[in-house]
Amino acid sequence: MRSCISLGLAACLAVLSVAGATAAVPSAGSSLNLLPGEYLWTPELAPMGPVLVLVSIPEQRAYVYRNGVRIGVATASTGKPGYDTPTGVFSVLQKKREHYSNLYDDAPMPYMQRLTWDGIALHAGRVPGYPASHGCVRLPDAFAEKLYDVTTRGMTVVITDDPARVPMLADPSLFPASPPPATVGTRVGDLSLPVPADAGFSWLPGLAPPGQVTVVLSLSEREMVVMREGVEIGRGPVQLAGTPPVGTRAYLLLDGVQPEAAPSLPDRPRRRWLRVLGDGADDPAGVLAQAGLDADPRFLARVYDTLVPGATLVVTDEALRRAPALTVIEAGDEIPPARPHNEGQ
Repeated sequence: MRSCISLGLAACLAVLSVAGATAAVPSAGSSLNLLPGEYLWTPELAPMGPVLVLVSIPEQRAYVYRNGVRIGVATASTGKPGYDTPTGVFSVLQKKREHYSNLYDDAPMPYMQRLTWDGIALHAGRVPGYPASHGCVRLPDAFAEKLYDVTTRGMTVVITDDPARVPMLADPSLFPASPPPATVGTRVGDLSLPVPADAGFSWLPGLAPPGQVTVVLSLSEREMVVMREGVEIGRGPVQLAGTPPVGTRAYLLLDGVQPEAAPSLPDRPRRRWLRVLGDGADDPAGVLAQAGLDADPRFLARVYDTLVPGATLVVTDEALRRAPALTVIEAGDEIPPARPHNEGQ
């Protein structure tokens, strides 16, 4: 099965109202005992914040989280044998309420949210209770519409085939929305200033428009790359004095801040993260401390001030300059780059 981190490094990075198809209503004590085509939806649990979708291939379920709180779950149908749905971390590249496949006889794909330019997407469709698609993630019609209305282009989608992964469920009180203090974001004007002559990092934020921010930290190459809307805007070296962890982890930035200072930046508050892929705690600070991460604070400050809720941090032992096992899909514009234009199933 393919493994993809679809967050955009060009070239080489590389769960409650109830409804359902039959209108069956599970009891309050069986919130996850859903029949094919059924779903649960309570967006009022977390009215604001970045949205994340977690698709579990073994469960054939899609879970929706807003600011770390589960607000929905639906039955789903992923790729049948020979048409495996890729796993990993993706960004929504494109959204269309009405869309038709140009691969499979103009098959309708309502509420399409594209994850890859070669045809993988979330969309409404038949959900029989088992993998039956040509690679896309099919969702119940009404659920797909509700999801479409709360997502934005650039939103993070995690697809996993790990049967041991327990879907997250957080009480809203665990994630209180708190506005950032005045010190957050006050240095944005500095971000466009020329990089000091003695700096060993690059920083060109003017290369990309406002949008989805992704930071990829390669522990093997000791380098951090910052992208916005799939365009690289910064790159800098890091030093590792500890033991770098093995594997790949991905984190989603939530609203609000914590009372203590950010590691390596004592004048800025610590941000709030949600782990969406890999092992460990939600806060990536532990992983970075294990690795003994150190970098130019001027670079780290620019990275910090560029991050907005919904940004993604990927920490990996994969290299950036070769074609890795983790294929990174470009987050791109509404119109994909010149390549075969195959749109889903």
